[in-house]
Amino acid sequence: MNVKDSWKIRVADALNRAAAEAGIEANIQASDIIAEIPPMPELGDLGFPMFSFAKLFKKAPPLIAASVAEKLLSNPEAQKIGTPAAQGPYINVRLNRKEIAAQILDAVLNEKTRYGRPGNMDNTRIMVEFSSPNTNKPLHLGHLRNDVLGESISRILAACGAEVRKVCIINDRGVHICKSMLAYKEYGEGKTPESEQIKSDHFVGKWYVKFNEMSKAGPAADERAQEMLREWEAGDAETVALWKKMNGWAVNGMKETYERTGISFDQYYYESQTYLEGKDEVLKGLEKGIFYKEEDGAVWIDLTEEKLDKKVLLRKDGTSLYVTQDIGTAISRHRDWEFDRLVYVVGSEQNYHFQVLFTILKKLGFEWAKNLYHLSYGMVNLPHGKMKSREGTVVDADDLLDNLAEMALAEIREKDREEAVGDSAGVSEKIALGALHYYLLSVDPVKDMLFNPEESLSFNGNTGPYLQYMGARISSMLRKADGTAASNGTIKPELLTEDAEWELIKTIEAYPDAVANAAAKMNPSFLTAYLYELSKGFSRFYHDCPILNAPEENLAAARLALSKAVLVILKDALNLVCIPFLEAM
Repeated sequence: MNVKDSWKIRVADALNRAAAEAGIEANIQASDIIAEIPPMPELGDLGFPMFSFAKLFKKAPPLIAASVAEKLLSNPEAQKIGTPAAQGPYINVRLNRKEIAAQILDAVLNEKTRYGRPGNMDNTRIMVEFSSPNTNKPLHLGHLRNDVLGESISRILAACGAEVRKVCIINDRGVHICKSMLAYKEYGEGKTPESEQIKSDHFVGKWYVKFNEMSKAGPAADERAQEMLREWEAGDAETVALWKKMNGWAVNGMKETYERTGISFDQYYYESQTYLEGKDEVLKGLEKGIFYKEEDGAVWIDLTEEKLDKKVLLRKDGTSLYVTQDIGTAISRHRDWEFDRLVYVVGSEQNYHFQVLFTILKKLGFEWAKNLYHLSYGMVNLPHGKMKSREGTVVDADDLLDNLAEMALAEIREKDREEAVGDSAGVSEKIALGALHYYLLSVDPVKDMLFNPEESLSFNGNTGPYLQYMGARISSMLRKADGTAASNGTIKPELLTEDAEWELIKTIEAYPDAVANAAAKMNPSFLTAYLYELSKGFSRFYHDCPILNAPEENLAAARLALSKAVLVILKDALNLVCIPFLEAM
């Protein structure tokens, strides 16, 4: 249990005792207590406002604070780790630096990554769907935000104790897929990704671009694409064979990009295998009167009472729509793996779609439907003209990563660091991923954002490379520590009394809370913000407090131990936000 939560329990207990003495029935829980950080260090390390208890006690908050502080001061055990005092409507606590420092260093250095595991989602099964690419073109910048959000939140949920299953739906059917197929059939001349020496998903994307050129010449191309879709649905052997070949190229290329960016899935679903599953459920719902049929034969649902619109679920010809497909897919997923919660990582333009989907599943009587969640995120764009785009309209993920890696490599060469980093190409790739992922995750998911490549690669400020550099700096120092006074001294946490040391210890102590909050809010930006504060705190500590050259070897040992604790947390948190750790930069 962290220090804040232990004090919330003490404050709740003191409030209950004060209420009992006043003849008031109260059952105040630790969860009812608000904990804050005082605005000025001289006010203490933790603050607990009493405003919310004024109605219960029929007293002014300062009087409640005085009474509760008196109860807390009568507890000698509590005073070992902090001194409470009433200050206006607040109970402020000044923590015992020596005691807390000893607790934190012991916990982190012994528990290692288990220290950042709050356990607030133990025994929970959560499925996370993300990426959802189409097989007519390669992954693009928008997918990169989706992918890293899904991967990061999956890692964060797992860190909180959840059993997580990551799934991806491959959209491999429909007229848009037939468009690239048609262009290749008419102009491909048997070419392959190998013969053209081009990554296989980019090869497929070329034919989608070619179709757009064909379409501009007249409506005939669109009509032929629709006809190809009908042939596919009818099982035409030649069309199906071409579909399998081109989808194979597209999916294999995408999987290369997933591997490059550290994205993985436990299971792939394919729309071609699931798109009919929802139809039976809709027909069952029609029999139960949940849905209704129009005169033309189309099946609808009226959701006006839920402040939504009417929605068609089956067209008059009996074919299904996206929402119908999603109904079937959700049901089959729960059948495949009985989740407690299903999280859809999908752009904000689909907000209404998921409101409708979740409402329909509830009406169909699926109890688990109340635990469906849409992790909605905004659009991401690049400043105009900053980077090339193979298609001219979107920025391909591979092109973006290639450009970032080239820019990182140029920075390494400019600083003459090639020999120091070793594999400069590999390090450049990891810096590019760190820059990209941190930038994409540091913005609240619901917000639209502008990705600036030059800003993202800065080694100073609120960036991924800055965090990677901090890890490399600590690693370098630890390598140099062997044989020094710091490695020979006795670790005495009570020697860590400087302000910079104390602020860093408090930041480390807050790590489990940061992980828990990121999971509860489905928002990795809680962790990116934490990482930046941790790195700034270490930078200040490094500047203000000599470590290997400390004036006394036991102090050097304590400061080295504090640095090791920072590195444990830094490595773990970087992994949760999909940023590669670097030993040298």
